[in-house]
Amino acid sequence: MQEIATLLDQALGEVQAASSTAELKDLKIKFLGNNGLISGKLREIGSYQGDKKAFGAAVNAAKMSVESALDSREEGLKGGEQAAQFERERIDVTMPARPIRVGREHILQQTTNKIKRVLGGLGFEYLESPELEHFKYNFDALNYPPDHPAMDDQDTFYIDDDSLLRTQGTDLQGRVFEQVRDGTRTLPLRVFTVGRTLRNEAVDRTHSHTFHQVDCFMVDEKVSMANLKGTLGIFARQMFGKDVTVRFRPDFFPFVEPGVDYAISTPKLFNGRWVELGGAGLIHTNILENYGIDTEKYSGFAFGLGVERIPMMSYGVDDLRHFLENDLRFLDQFKGEPIEL
Repeated sequence: MQEIATLLDQALGEVQAASSTAELKDLKIKFLGNNGLISGKLREIGSYQGDKKAFGAAVNAAKMSVESALDSREEGLKGGEQAAQFERERIDVTMPARPIRVGREHILQQTTNKIKRVLGGLGFEYLESPELEHFKYNFDALNYPPDHPAMDDQDTFYIDDDSLLRTQGTDLQGRVFEQVRDGTRTLPLRVFTVGRTLRNEAVDRTHSHTFHQVDCFMVDEKVSMANLKGTLGIFARQMFGKDVTVRFRPDFFPFVEPGVDYAISTPKLFNGRWVELGGAGLIHTNILENYGIDTEKYSGFAFGLGVERIPMMSYGVDDLRHFLENDLRFLDQFKGEPIEL
């Protein structure tokens, strides 16, 4: 019995000396756990040489005393610990709040919005096509010959033999011309699209596997290169300033004939040096005829350019990768649409 009394005195002394609830948890395990110094004595009742009933009662009484002491001491320590925690976490409500970060549209979205307003103001209708595109719309409908290098695997992300990630926004043409052939859309047409395109390119400061394009086309009676140059001139002046002039130089694209690359020049940009923007031309008669459009009566033009090029020129951005890296130090500089030069 003396052994139980000694353990009880030891437990009560250590409980009273505990300075935190964490210490109390350790003491509870030490004395009252399954293998604790006091509760473990219950397993010794069967082998106890003496009054087993009295021994068991003494162990239970000691266990209850320790439990009571633990509860009482825990109640006393909790108040102090909570007060200390509240003091550590106290908030000074008189201090100024942190400034709220206000989100804004990405610079490419800002550019897209401006393109939509400019071309919409010229009477063009905005349409979209899927990024996961059929081969026939991305290439076949655009008069690509079977051996054209753009159709090689190294330039295009193929999903299967019939599906790919669109390489150009011009894929919209075939879908619109199908509607004309089926009678769900009528001529004349004034259509444009802005969207993400993907090509299997090595990424560097001037190339990326993911970029954005604006493609625009018009089909009407007596459409000529003069209409194309006039439209591009208005578009360029709206995007880059009133002093812009447009230059055409012969170039080849499967879906236009004749084809040109077009460039702009303005005294406010690169000291008036010519800067190429994209490709353009009159829609190839093969394409129009494939969709039942009378090329004796109707003709059309098409042009396209990279959306990223506009803010790069407006703001002097020299690395295409910045637009997709989501670095707020870069993006926070653009609080409005691309500046007019």
